[in-house]
Amino acid sequence: MNNEIAVIFDMDGVICHTNPYHSLAFREFFSARNLAPTDEEFAQHMFGKSNSYILSHFLKRPVTGEEFLQMEDEKEGLFRKIYEPHIDPIAGIVDFIADLKSNGVKLGVATSAPRANLDLILTKVPIRKHFGSVLASEDVSKHKPDPEVYLKSAGNLGVSPDQCLVFEDSFSGVSAALNAGMRVVGVLSSHTKEELPPCSIYIENYKDLQYSDIRAQFAP
Repeated sequence: MNNEIAVIFDMDGVICHTNPYHSLAFREFFSARNLAPTDEEFAQHMFGKSNSYILSHFLKRPVTGEEFLQMEDEKEGLFRKIYEPHIDPIAGIVDFIADLKSNGVKLGVATSAPRANLDLILTKVPIRKHFGSVLASEDVSKHKPDPEVYLKSAGNLGVSPDQCLVFEDSFSGVSAALNAGMRVVGVLSSHTKEELPPCSIYIENYKDLQYSDIRAQFAP
């Protein structure tokens, strides 16, 4: 039997608490267009959603093609400018990832965010060297809850979906991992346990988590 396991991390809300800064960036973006979404609307229609969905939802029309690319670039540029001085990993994740790596776990990151956002965070959080697969929005044609990014991650890491455990914080992200046939840890940074599909376990941070906890999720 192949005992290899892989752990794949989403980025926003899983590696760093970025969602408050995405909210600020979207508020600035929409304010320039005389729109003012509420916190409730953001929680329902922003966290864990693709930019194409978010822009089309709040602008109340399809946003596609070159217009979408320009709008996404504007909003994500705002996000990186706002967030760069505040980049801070969720408590315990750097040591946790190092512990997994030292125990032979294959590691990946799979985000719906643009690669420029991922690169920004990975220049400040010293974990890139541990990842055998690094995927961003440009690397897939279908976004979460479609399982493409997680299935592609498993392929990059040379494991099957049933050998993978995913850390996710959003409804669409958890759904994507479950749709890929993977185990999921729910990270309660943006949503409550009740707001997510059923996960194997739930955490608020990584301070008390170690390799043995992950290996236990694969026990027969």
